[in-house]
Amino acid sequence: MGSTVLSGFVTYTDKFSKMKKVVFVILFAISLLTLHAQSPDILKVRAYREQHENSWVKQYLSFLSMPNIPSVPADIRLNAERIMEMMKERSIQNIQLLYPVTKDAAPAVYGEVLVPGAKQTIIFYAHYDGQPVDSTKWAKGLHPFKPVIIRGAVKEQNEIVNFSETITLDPEWRITGRGSSDDKAGVMAMLLAYESIRANGLSPAFNIKFFFEGEEEAGSPHLNEILEKYKSQLASDLWVICDGPVHQSGKKTVIFGARGDAGMEVTVYGSKRPLHSGHYGNWAPNPALLLSKLLASMKGDDGKVLVKGFYDKAKPLTDAEKKAIAAVPPPDEQMKEELGFMEEEIKGKSLLESIMLPSLNINGMQSAGTGKLASNIIPTIAVANLDLRMVPGTDYAEQQQLVEAHIRKQGFYITRDEPTDAQRKQYPKIAKVISKKGYNAQRTPLDLPVAQQVIKAVQSTTREQVVLMPTMGGSLPLFLFEQILSAKTVTVPIANHDNNQHAENENLRIKNFRDGIETMAALMLISPSHLKVE
Repeated sequence: MGSTVLSGFVTYTDKFSKMKKVVFVILFAISLLTLHAQSPDILKVRAYREQHENSWVKQYLSFLSMPNIPSVPADIRLNAERIMEMMKERSIQNIQLLYPVTKDAAPAVYGEVLVPGAKQTIIFYAHYDGQPVDSTKWAKGLHPFKPVIIRGAVKEQNEIVNFSETITLDPEWRITGRGSSDDKAGVMAMLLAYESIRANGLSPAFNIKFFFEGEEEAGSPHLNEILEKYKSQLASDLWVICDGPVHQSGKKTVIFGARGDAGMEVTVYGSKRPLHSGHYGNWAPNPALLLSKLLASMKGDDGKVLVKGFYDKAKPLTDAEKKAIAAVPPPDEQMKEELGFMEEEIKGKSLLESIMLPSLNINGMQSAGTGKLASNIIPTIAVANLDLRMVPGTDYAEQQQLVEAHIRKQGFYITRDEPTDAQRKQYPKIAKVISKKGYNAQRTPLDLPVAQQVIKAVQSTTREQVVLMPTMGGSLPLFLFEQILSAKTVTVPIANHDNNQHAENENLRIKNFRDGIETMAALMLISPSHLKVE
């Protein structure tokens, strides 16, 4: 019996010895798990969430059915009013809309929980607006503002769940709809987290304030006005930002900064009217080709930006930040397999290394028609939208100026308006360049006491090691909180990495919805003695 079953162990004693080793390994593994034991308070929050989850999901689906595109002020106002209702239902105090100075701009939704005797404050931030939508691109049965639950990740054909308040929700199912992950998920997680701790008789040791922005997807053009106007009201010891996805491994994530962002639109001109490509090809300039060459001159074959000075002012990573990056599970091979490409753009750079650098991306190009709209012409113009991402040390306006200098170096005359006849006669290559308002990057030091306490709070909700990242790849106007309010920020995302934010079929995994509520609750229960920034 022994030789067959034990594969090489020939006596019962050997068998018992191996069993002891197995038991030791199991006990050792259990002891490791206890290093990240979940707090009793979070277990109470979890039990409450399990009782109310289906009714919460029903409420969330209703919230997601409200269109939230920033260019439609009436819809944004309805969303703000709905959030105020949800805050009132949870006994949040001093609920109000914070309007910027600029007339007709979207308000931020504000509320607070003032704790008697508390001397410190945390503000929880999320945004309730969403990116523009094209419903024709969504998978069959899915619609940006008709949210449903589907079984598993989004596919060409999706099985829609017949949702009811008695159904058992699978953690891998997805809630679909615009804003489901970015960033109504953050709004709901924060409100439900507060409901959970209040219902369990748990009390924060510090003041909590809620700040839900309505223009983040439009570039936060009036956030600075709101922060300036309500500066004393928005004073705090820390801002917790809930936006973006967790690490690709699915592990909970704490991020200490965000890249800045700014856009540019470049239009290149050919003749004043479309020309027959047979009659005038090889003779009349083709703006599509001119623009293609111009864009190609901005990046080398190794993926690095060739614009002179583009990387010069990027602030180097600290030793602590380098150490954090080295500890992050590398997602590269997983994502290449998932996304269907073989080679990274910047040769030899990992995904995490790449997002620590300033970037120049082509968001879109357009010139005449393709497919069914293709015709034998030489187009009159070609347009490209560029996206610049900043890291600490770089300034968005300076980066835009460097790109403009590069365009001039390629022989283009730059104008801000449509070229005149006189300019067409004077300059062989003309580019209209519109540099859009942006914002700079921000990064909070990982070794601040408050940062360490945030890590500890998130870790209390999971037995897996929390992923720490110095900077997220995406952008948020976090530098404004530091510049205007002298406040530190830490970002704690909750959405799944494959959530399709900003695109068709946006979704939130049920498990991430659950995890997000627990994570926000843990952050609301941070000990105030650890909120010190200095």
